[in-house]
Amino acid sequence: MSLPRIAVDAMGGDEGVRVMIEGAALARRRHDRFKFLLVGDETKIAQALDNHPNLRGASEILHAPEAVAGDERPTQALRRARTTSMGLAIDAVKRGEAGAAVSGGNTGALMAMAKLALRTMPGIDRPALAALLPTLGTHDLVMLDLGANTDCDARNLFQFALMGAAYTRIVHGLDSPRVRLLNIGTEETKGTEDLRDAAALLKQAAASLALTFDGFTEADKLSRGDFDVVVTDGFSGNIALKAMEGAARFVGDLLRRSFASSLRSKLGFLISKPATETLKHHLDPNNHNGAVFLGLNGVVVKSHGSASAMGVANAVAVTARLLEENLIERIAADVAAVDPDTIRQPARRRVANTEGETAL
Repeated sequence: MSLPRIAVDAMGGDEGVRVMIEGAALARRRHDRFKFLLVGDETKIAQALDNHPNLRGASEILHAPEAVAGDERPTQALRRARTTSMGLAIDAVKRGEAGAAVSGGNTGALMAMAKLALRTMPGIDRPALAALLPTLGTHDLVMLDLGANTDCDARNLFQFALMGAAYTRIVHGLDSPRVRLLNIGTEETKGTEDLRDAAALLKQAAASLALTFDGFTEADKLSRGDFDVVVTDGFSGNIALKAMEGAARFVGDLLRRSFASSLRSKLGFLISKPATETLKHHLDPNNHNGAVFLGLNGVVVKSHGSASAMGVANAVAVTARLLEENLIERIAADVAAVDPDTIRQPARRRVANTEGETAL
């Protein structure tokens, strides 16, 4: 069974066309039902396709004369949406010429363009960025928001929980994902008023939700695998994500330094190599690549800017599964199942960040 085309921003990411095309080709070799709309410099894409005949027959090229720079302000990128590979990829989703878009480019620009073009779903005030994080459990942890919204109220967090649970049911096949709110403690009295209010909303609506609310968690428990979804505002979520990524790099660098410190250590490395290779695989972000903007009227996936071809292929696979499992319809059904009186109170007024936040 073929799926709707996936629009790939071929100019996004640190290495641009080469890695994005290699990643799409690898995804195509794994799943021959994938079809693509490759958006970017037509000449460069055509040259890259010469090395991937399996991808050429399953793709169409949409020429884009410009690309969004990694350090470009979202407001500036928005003005060039009609001429950039990122903007045209998202526009293809809006016009129904592609079922989803994947980009490894500027996160803030991607968020701004996607929100403006696709708008948020009915019943969702703000989109959120969700990603998979490795754990010691049987599956990865879904975490959101990771940078789309720096300041969130209780209603935003409640909606994030609904969307994160719907996403988790797709990627992990769980009937009732265990959801927790990220806090500075597990006691009910801890945290901000918004966090306590969000917890109250989730408890009040528990009977109608396709999730299990497990209360609060602290950041040091994120990798244990004791729950399936963790919800927070984009400011705290982005800090927690970067701290986890830094800790993973620290462990890797420390091991390399230790194993190189002496002949005995080098012999120890040879003996323990199978274990260290397992650790490396588990901590490699390419194996967990593909953050999703939840809450939009369309599927948009953010690939890590430094992702390898394997990482891009994994992001494409995540995208295809969300299309196959009807993510948008699932979120809409979950929102519709909630008693409107539960979240009737208006969200507190916030000062909007018009520049957009960077996440990955």
